[in-house]
Amino acid sequence: MVLAEAKRRGVSVVTVAIEGEADPALEKECDRFGWIGLGDVSRCVRTFRDAEVSQAIMAGRVRHVRAFRILKPDWLMLKVLARLPSRTTEAMLKTLADVLSEEGVELLDSTTLLTSYLAEQGAMTRRKPSKHEREDIQFGAAKARGLAALDVGQTVVVKGKSIVAAEAMEGTDAAIRRARDVVGGPFVVVKVARPEQDMRFDVPVVGPKTIASMVAAGAKALGLEAGRVLLLERDEFLRTADENNIAVYGVGDG
Repeated sequence: MVLAEAKRRGVSVVTVAIEGEADPALEKECDRFGWIGLGDVSRCVRTFRDAEVSQAIMAGRVRHVRAFRILKPDWLMLKVLARLPSRTTEAMLKTLADVLSEEGVELLDSTTLLTSYLAEQGAMTRRKPSKHEREDIQFGAAKARGLAALDVGQTVVVKGKSIVAAEAMEGTDAAIRRARDVVGGPFVVVKVARPEQDMRFDVPVVGPKTIASMVAAGAKALGLEAGRVLLLERDEFLRTADENNIAVYGVGDG
C-alpha cells in the first residue's frame, strides 16, 4: 500500500526488508531493495546512507514474539536493547526510532502516505450497527483504550457490555477465536489505538483476515477508532464485511 501510493506520487523508494517477515515479491516493486536480519540495524542505516535517504516509513509488521527473540543483535541493536526502559513493544520501537534519528534517519508517521486507508467516523458498511451493537462498541472502546494505555493490546471482544476477551501478544485474530470458544457469537469486536499512540510505528490495523476471523467466530460488528486504525486492502475488507452482513463502524473520542 505504501509502495503503491509512493509510486502514484512519483516518489522513488528504497526498501530495507526484514528476512522472514517481508514478502519477497516487494523486491521488484522498489527502486532499490535489500534484505536485513532481525536485529541488523547497522546494515539498515548503511543502506539508507548509501542511497542518501534521511527519512523513512515503517510499513508492515514484525511478529511480537520474534521481536523479543533476536539471536544476533548487531552493535546498534545492542545499543537499543541497552536503553530499553521496559520490554514492551512500544518501548523497543521508540528506542529504535531514537537510535535511527541519531544515525541520521528520521522515522515519519506510518500513515503519511495512507490517510485514505484510515477508519472513518460512523458506518463504513451498508449495514449500520444496531442500538445494542453501538452500545457495546462504545463500551468496548472505553475498555480497549484502558487496555491499550497499559501497552497490553488494542482489541477487546464485547457481548452485552461484558468483556469476553482482550488481546495481548497473540494478536487480534487469536483474541476473536478465544472469544468464540468462551461464549460463541454474536458479539462485537473493538480495536483502538493507544491514548498516546506514536503513529510512526505499530499503528493498529485490520484487514480481510480480520473479517474472516469474525465470520468464523460469529461476530456481527466491528468498532474501529476513527482516524487511528488502518484498513488493509480497504475495498476488499469492506466488500467482505458487506457480503457477510458485518457492520463496520468508526467511533470517535469518548
